[in-house]
Amino acid sequence: MKTLVATLLLALLAGCATPPSGPQYDHTYTAKGQASRARFLVLHYTVGDRASSLTTLTQQEVSAHYLVTDDPVPHIYNLVDEKNAAWHAGNSSWKNFTQLNNSSIGIEIVNPGWKDTPNGRVYAPFAQSQIDAIIPLVRDIVTRHHIAPENVLGHSDIAPLRKQDPGPMFPWRQLAAAGLVAWPDANRVAALTPIFQVQLPDIAWYQKKLATWGYGLVQSGNLDEQTRTVLSAFQMKYRPSNIDGLPDLQTAVLLEALTNPRGALPQPFPAPAPHYQYQPVQPQPQYQPAQPQPQPAPATQPQPQSAPAMPPLPTTPPAAAPGSPTAVPATPPVPVQQ
Repeated sequence: MKTLVATLLLALLAGCATPPSGPQYDHTYTAKGQASRARFLVLHYTVGDRASSLTTLTQQEVSAHYLVTDDPVPHIYNLVDEKNAAWHAGNSSWKNFTQLNNSSIGIEIVNPGWKDTPNGRVYAPFAQSQIDAIIPLVRDIVTRHHIAPENVLGHSDIAPLRKQDPGPMFPWRQLAAAGLVAWPDANRVAALTPIFQVQLPDIAWYQKKLATWGYGLVQSGNLDEQTRTVLSAFQMKYRPSNIDGLPDLQTAVLLEALTNPRGALPQPFPAPAPHYQYQPVQPQPQYQPAQPQPQPAPATQPQPQSAPAMPPLPTTPPAAAPGSPTAVPATPPVPVQQ
C-alpha cells in the first residue's frame, strides 16, 4: 500500500512540474576551430591612489579587467569578467586592429602617474612588489588566451598621441626577461650598431618601421609632432633613459632589431641627396677684337680722312639682365637640409 501511494505521489508531482522554457543546448561536442577573442593585453597606470582608483574603475564609465593595488602585499581585483569587454583602451589601434576594447584584456596598476616640475616631467616609480604580482598575472592571462609577446602592450603603444601610461618608469625589461614581452636581441643590436653609425636613415624609414611594428601614424616623411610623439612612446618602452622623440642611432638600431630580428643585415644607408643638384657654371667664350680685313687699292687714292676714335670691344660677356633665363647668381644658394 505504501509503495502504491509513493508511486501515485511521484506521478502527481511529475504532472505538476513546469517544463523548461527557452532553447535547450547540447554541449556534447566542441568545435576545434575556435580561439579566444582576446588578442592583446594592455597595461595602464591609474593616476590615483587605491581608493580613488577603485571608485573610478567601478563607479564610472571607464573600467578594466584587473586592478593591481600598491599595498605592501598588492591585492588583485578582478573587476570585469574576461569574456566581457572592459572600457580601458578607448580610441586605439595596433597593427591592423582598431578599437581594442573588443579584443584585449586590460590591467590597471595603482600609480600616481606623472607631474610637471621646474626640471621637467617626473614619472612615479612602481613598487617591485607590484611588478612581482603583475608578472604571474600577465603570464596566466597570455597563457590561457595565447597572446603573443609582441601583443603585450602599454596604453601608450595603442594610443600614443593621447596616452603615456604606464610610462617610462614601468620595467618592461623585467617582463621581457620572463618571456612575456618581445625585446630586441642584444647580439642583433651589437651587429646593427656599426651599420647605422655610418649613416642614419631618413625620417620616412623611421615612420615605416614604427608602422611595421604596430604603431598607428601618418607616413608624412617629415619629423612632425605626431612622429616625435610616437617615437617617444617607442622609447618609453625600449629606451626609457631618453624619451625626447628624436630619430637617433639607438632608436634606429632597436627598431631594426625588432622588425628584422633574424634576416640579412641591411647595407649602410647612403647620404641623403639635397633637394636639387647644383650645375657648375660653364665658362663663357671671350670676345676677341675684330681683325682688319685688307682692302683693294682704289684706282685713285683719296685723301685720308680723320675717323672718330672707336671704343674698345669688351673682353668679358655683358651681364645678363635681372630675371633673364641666362642669369647665373654669383654664389649658389645654400641647400635646404631635410
